[in-house]
Amino acid sequence: MSVNPELRSLDIDIPAQPEALVKLSLLLAEDEINLAAAAELIESDMALAAAVMKAVNSSLYGLKGRVQSVQQAITYLGMREVAAITFEMGLRAAFPPAVELEPLWQRAALRGLLMGRLGQRLALDAWAAHSAGLFEECGKAVLFRHAPDHYRAMLRAAETDTELAMLERAGFGVSHDALGGALCESWGLALAAAASVRQHVLAQAGGPLPSQPDRRSVCALSVLAHALMQAPDTLDGCAERVAAEAGLEPTLVLRAARQAQEQLDDALQHGRRQP
Repeated sequence: MSVNPELRSLDIDIPAQPEALVKLSLLLAEDEINLAAAAELIESDMALAAAVMKAVNSSLYGLKGRVQSVQQAITYLGMREVAAITFEMGLRAAFPPAVELEPLWQRAALRGLLMGRLGQRLALDAWAAHSAGLFEECGKAVLFRHAPDHYRAMLRAAETDTELAMLERAGFGVSHDALGGALCESWGLALAAAASVRQHVLAQAGGPLPSQPDRRSVCALSVLAHALMQAPDTLDGCAERVAAEAGLEPTLVLRAARQAQEQLDDALQHGRRQP
């Protein structure tokens, strides 16, 4: 998918989707996903497969035994979560390593996992939700690669993403949420994921969710995940607000959020107990 001409005119390069992810996207689009073919595709890229296996065996997933292959990871975690880890690693690989970006990638993994599991519990599009969580801050990586010294100063100066977006628009003519949405579209992610990435700063600051129902629900999960990660004490009010806007049952939303957080806490605690 082509990049918005207005963004192209700013001369800010959006990285192309890695070939392995292009092929994986085609497999995931099939009605009957060929799990063996997906595992073989991931394992055919040695660097990608190694990164995926390292992530799968991290404390974030809390698996009791060490996973030895991508096929085994799919058996334990399911195709969605393994595919999401693969996309996460592919996204990271599209940008040069930088100390400033490490917290971004760590948040992405956690947010993606939370949003995917929330989507699954609420019978929403779990793959779009997981993707939206992973890619939510990717526009920051784009801007950091474009002007590292300038953007490093912006990251230090801004206390919130709302403030950061204002600095970005003043300095570059575009903010990271718009760039992130454009990257999602150019990589062929679901429109609901791209819409959530594009609107997450506004929605998390109390602004409206996207107007289309399917896109609205994924962005609602972004707001929930943000509350879980940044301000857990606001979760009750947040769940009530986004449930009303997205046409979801507030009690079910709050229960799903708490269950997702408990599951994640258990996984991380299990990981800390490992020798």
